[in-house]
Amino acid sequence: MEKKLSRRKIISGFGLTGLGLLASNAQAGLTQSATLLKEGESIQFYSSLTELKSSSSLKAGNVVQTGGYYQSGDGGQGTYLIRTAAADLSADGGSVITLQKGLIAELINISVVNYKLFGAVGDKKNDDGVQIKAAHNYANTRRIPVINLSGEYWFRETTAIIIKTNVDWGQSVFHFDEKFNGKEPRFKVLSDVAPYPIELNESARRSLISQLKPGAQVIPELAPYKNCLVIVADSNDMIGLRNQSTGISKGWAREELFYVEEHGRIVGEMAWTFKDYTSLMAYPASDSYLNITGGTFYLSGDNEGNYLENGIRIERSRTLLSNQWVGLEPGKQDVAKIQRSGFYSLKMVYDLVVENIRLIPWEKDRPGVPMVPQGTYGISGNRWMNVTFRNITAEGSPVHWGVFGTNLTKNFRIENCMLNRVDVHFHCWNLYIKDSKVGQRGLTLTGGGDLFVENTLVNTNAFISFRADYGAKWDGDIRIKNCRLVPRTGATQVSVLQFVTADFDFKYPIGYGRTLSVQDMVVDFIGQEQSKAVCWLMKTSEWVNNADKVKLFFPQQMDISNVSVRGRKQGLRLFQLYDCSKYYMQKEGSYDGVRMESNSRILVRNVDLEKLNAIPLSAAKDNVHFYINDSSGSKRPDALYPDIRFEGCRNLDIYAGRGTANLRFDNCSISRIVKDAAPFTGRFGFMNTEFVPEVDETLKRIYDLDAELGVSFSDCTVYMPEKAGDRMPEWLTKIGFIQINKQVRFNHSNTRLGNDIIQYCKSKSIKINPEFVGMLKGHHELEPENI
Repeated sequence: MEKKLSRRKIISGFGLTGLGLLASNAQAGLTQSATLLKEGESIQFYSSLTELKSSSSLKAGNVVQTGGYYQSGDGGQGTYLIRTAAADLSADGGSVITLQKGLIAELINISVVNYKLFGAVGDKKNDDGVQIKAAHNYANTRRIPVINLSGEYWFRETTAIIIKTNVDWGQSVFHFDEKFNGKEPRFKVLSDVAPYPIELNESARRSLISQLKPGAQVIPELAPYKNCLVIVADSNDMIGLRNQSTGISKGWAREELFYVEEHGRIVGEMAWTFKDYTSLMAYPASDSYLNITGGTFYLSGDNEGNYLENGIRIERSRTLLSNQWVGLEPGKQDVAKIQRSGFYSLKMVYDLVVENIRLIPWEKDRPGVPMVPQGTYGISGNRWMNVTFRNITAEGSPVHWGVFGTNLTKNFRIENCMLNRVDVHFHCWNLYIKDSKVGQRGLTLTGGGDLFVENTLVNTNAFISFRADYGAKWDGDIRIKNCRLVPRTGATQVSVLQFVTADFDFKYPIGYGRTLSVQDMVVDFIGQEQSKAVCWLMKTSEWVNNADKVKLFFPQQMDISNVSVRGRKQGLRLFQLYDCSKYYMQKEGSYDGVRMESNSRILVRNVDLEKLNAIPLSAAKDNVHFYINDSSGSKRPDALYPDIRFEGCRNLDIYAGRGTANLRFDNCSISRIVKDAAPFTGRFGFMNTEFVPEVDETLKRIYDLDAELGVSFSDCTVYMPEKAGDRMPEWLTKIGFIQINKQVRFNHSNTRLGNDIIQYCKSKSIKINPEFVGMLKGHHELEPENI
């Protein structure tokens, strides 16, 4: 029923903003007297928009107020100016309402928008997405926020709802029918300015190409494109071929993304050197931050199309997304037979924060039914830079695929998250993970730059598995600190770092980091005390067939300290250098038979090692703690020449083949050192080290130490040979560098015999020769070794 309100109440209800909006309508062809109420005039009140539509007493210039959309109090109340219908004002069910007698009601006095104002029903039948899209279109045009703090809304076919203003969904609940998933997401967060190609004259183009390389800091030719994310690609230069079971991919165009600041200052390290480019695009970053917060999203679980989208795609830089919950409808299950794109999808954006969100990974490997054919994701995206994920929870069972699936990211941060997987298919540059937990799908990565992981737990069989299909590469600095690996139950092999890859031409260099540090790491087998899984600190592959095509690099500095095993007695094995001649180092080294110039320094300190039983030399490759070899008689200067120091490591079992290296041992215990017949091309040094010989009946010597640059012992102790815990005194003659009362080989200072040997000699009435004792106390390799 129509009611009238006094001018004083009208002014109080409108406020200054509302009166200004009324006055502004004069510019649309209305007189001032028709738009601004005078003393004695009244505003008409209707209980709902439905009642307003049925009114026949309205006339142009009336101002009306409603108590709701469908009925009073339903949240859709608004204030309207009655106007004559015009071609430039199309009815949208919210901001413009068609009335009787050729009139329309135009929404006025609006500073925020809600969905009820545009007729969203929330009855489980209506596609509320239609009204929600209209609400956002209006908000985008007026540049006002959408604040819809409550209500439940059901989506069917509606997609591509564009968001350009702040949104607060509060405790609103959205129900998405996934049978209608499409190539467009439900919501698209867009910038006001569309991307565009950068066009340069030939001279500027050539200058730009010469500067597209690592180390670039300022590119003057790009100064006009400040506040833009720039993406450059050369589709004529394909790299990163993917070796997978379904075939070999054509690879990726050489591509780089970076942000341009004042005067062409480049933000974001460049990884690649360009010879040309085929695409150069600018993606303008907004000059304000857009906030999207709140909301609960229920999904029906029955996606029916290949990599369709079902959530929110962000294509606007400087967006802050927070405080959301995503899951299946109560009583529903994930029954999709085909893979999804991410509920959250990020594309071509700079400077984003996504935080305080719960979502689910999707099921893939369901028992008893056909698996979803390919990876299916909860968070996907490509070509993003400076993006932080904070306090995200997305865990699942072994049935669920990894929640993340990304390509081409830069400055990617994960903080205080609980995720079942973090995955980079192709090329992440700079990844930082802190204070997080990663579940059974693990960290599967490839790329370069900084890889810093701190105070993080991973519950799978490799703390980091570098993706084999892209060459298992990380071309940068790896830092792992204060982390924990909890292997899955039933594992047969475990690795802290897994660099296993196929011998394949990936069309770019691959390798194990330029520097590598693992500090204060725990491999935790608690609850799996009987596990016999072989655990490697770093597992690598042999590299033979493509060594001349793909350059394999090794860290120039490597520091492994304080790695412990809990929950079982069996410790770790270290790593294998299958062929030092196959590596390509950034610095040159050399070996000339007189001295070795190192180009890689490796420190292994305080690592809990597995107690190995002696095995035949032919099987040593995979059954020692450390393996080093070299297939080439003469090596390139940029091959690997490592200086390796072991400190505080017990029960070391080493194969030192033809590799060229300096090997130093301090405060260690050593069970065996074996090699082929030729002298080792390098040096052995032992300080404060215990020799606890493990008998291998196939060997002539337990410690085969002949080395071209010499062998030195300082304050070391030699114990009785053992086999499976039993003492084997008959092997005292095969230790390799001493024979009681007969021989002392190499350089010695204060070498002593263990009490077990001394007691044995006493029991057998063997008197230790003073000359032999003197040689243990001090002996030089140039002196006679036999007594």
